Amino acid sequence: MNEFGRARPSSTARGLVAVVAVTLLAGCGTRSAGTAALPSAAGSTGPCGVVSASPTAGAPGGVRITAVGPACAEYEVTNGASETSDITVVFGRSGASGGLLDNLAQTTEGIAPGASAQGRVDLDGTGTGVKVLTVRSVPSAEASRPDGPCPASGVRVSTDAGDAAMGLRVVGLHLRNCGTAAVTVNGYPELQLLDLEHRPVDGVQLLRGGAGIASGTGADDPPRAVALKPGEGARASLVWRNTTGAGDPVNAPYVRVRAMPGAAPVMVVPELDLGTTGRLGVGAWVREEGEPPPATRRPGPLPTAPVPPGGTGGPGASGGPSAPGR
Repeated sequence: MNEFGRARPSSTARGLVAVVAVTLLAGCGTRSAGTAALPSAAGSTGPCGVVSASPTAGAPGGVRITAVGPACAEYEVTNGASETSDITVVFGRSGASGGLLDNLAQTTEGIAPGASAQGRVDLDGTGTGVKVLTVRSVPSAEASRPDGPCPASGVRVSTDAGDAAMGLRVVGLHLRNCGTAAVTVNGYPELQLLDLEHRPVDGVQLLRGGAGIASGTGADDPPRAVALKPGEGARASLVWRNTTGAGDPVNAPYVRVRAMPGAAPVMVVPELDLGTTGRLGVGAWVREEGEPPPATRRPGPLPTAPVPPGGTGGPGASGGPSAPGR
C-alpha cells in the first residue's frame, strides 16, 4: 500500500474556532467512535441539558456542540475525510473575562469516512464558556497510539508537548520497542512535512542536528546505531524557529515519520510553525532512559507569538541544506 497516494481529508478537518456559552471544562481523554450516545430528539432533555435543534452554527472542523447543561456538554464530530480517521478536538475553557484559562484535547478513534461520533465534556460550573480551538485528523492506519496495541512494526512513535521560548521550539520524537525482538535504529528519522490537508509541504530544508537553528538544543549527537531491547526507547529532536520576515509563514501541523528505512509510517501532530525561516533541524536517534513523556498529543497551539526578523530568537548560524540520512 502506498500511503503517499492516499486520498486527503477535505477542508472540514481544518482547525477553526467556535464559541459556545457553557460552563467549566474539566474532563479529558481519548474516546472511541460512538461511545457516548446523544439524545435523539431536538428539544428533549438529556444528562447534559436540552438538545439543540440548530447546534453550533457552521460546525467548525466538523465539530458541533449539541447539548449543554450544568454538569457536562455533548458534542458531535464528523469525519469529512475519505479514509477512517482518528480526530482530535482541542477545547479551550474561558473565564468571566472571556480569556482562555486552559485547554483540553479529546480524541475519537476510528471514525469511518462521512460518519459521525459523539463525545462528552465534563463541566463543574466554574467557567463561562468553551471554544473549539483546533481540529486535527489523522488516518487511523497511521495514528500514533502510545497506549494502544503494539503495531506490526514492533515500535511505537509519538511526540511530546515540546518546549517553546523566544521563538525557539524543540519537540521530541519518541520511539519505543513494544515488540518481542530487539530493534536497531541508526541515524535520523525520515520525515515528510504535511499541511492541514495532508499535502506535502515543499521548500523546507531539513538540517542534520540542531546547530543550524540554535546551540544547546540536545539535537547534535552524532548518528550511531542504537539497539533497543523490548521495552527500551530512543528519542530524536525537532528544532525550529518561528521567526517571520518577508514572505508567507509556513505551517506544517502534521509530520509523517518513518523511524527507519522501510518502516511503516506514523503521522504525528507537532504543529510546526516555521515562520519564514524555511528550516527544520532534525536530531539523530539517541537512547532514551525510562518512559517517554506522557503528553503525546499537544493540547493546543504553542503559546509564543512569532518573532520578527532581527529580534531576540532570530535564526541561528546557517547550515547547508540536507535531508536526514536514510
